[in-house]
Amino acid sequence: MVKHKRRAYADDYKQRAVDLVVSSGRSAGSVARELGLHESVLCRWMAERGSARAPADGSVAAPPAQATLPSADQAAEIARLQRENERLRLERDILKKSIAIFAGDRT
Repeated sequence: MVKHKRRAYADDYKQRAVDLVVSSGRSAGSVARELGLHESVLCRWMAERGSARAPADGSVAAPPAQATLPSADQAAEIARLQRENERLRLERDILKKSIAIFAGDRT
């Protein structure tokens, strides 16, 4: 019989995980999967800290009251990433078309 050692987490880590569920509006299950935890562990941490426990369907009881606007630096970074994303999509589409053209000529 193999005995498993229980993992220990720092209180700060637990609080951050609970805050992530509460502030993001995502389900405890999705946050737990992202963090590599079992959903019941994260729900227990939420209950211990007095946060709203996730309902049976895994959704958070109440979404955050107000979304914060990104700062000027964050807005500039978002704009830059959107431009880069668009450029990469165009490059991908060009490559797809060229592959189709070259693959069709082999007959």
